[in-house]
Amino acid sequence: MARYKSIHKGLKLLPVDFDRQVIPGSFEHALCHLVDNELDLASFHSRYKNDDNGASAFDPAVLIKIALLAYSRGIISSRKMEAACRENTEPGHP
Repeated sequence: MARYKSIHKGLKLLPVDFDRQVIPGSFEHALCHLVDNELDLASFHSRYKNDDNGASAFDPAVLIKIALLAYSRGIISSRKMEAACRENTEPGHP
């Protein structure tokens, strides 16, 4: 089984509580629900070959959520997506 980086959704290292920020009924909540419950990501999971060797990877579900949310906001550049992730998750970032 592939090893993925753990995603902290609570109050651990993030300046916000993910579960309290994603409001039920919002686009973001629907996107998370669809990716987590409706998409079959088995083909992605089967391609990861880092069970014993290599660094852990980001879960494909998280990356799909980031890309789809960014596209919905008009962000199509991968560098701008990265910057948006940093701006919205790093403590002490304006």
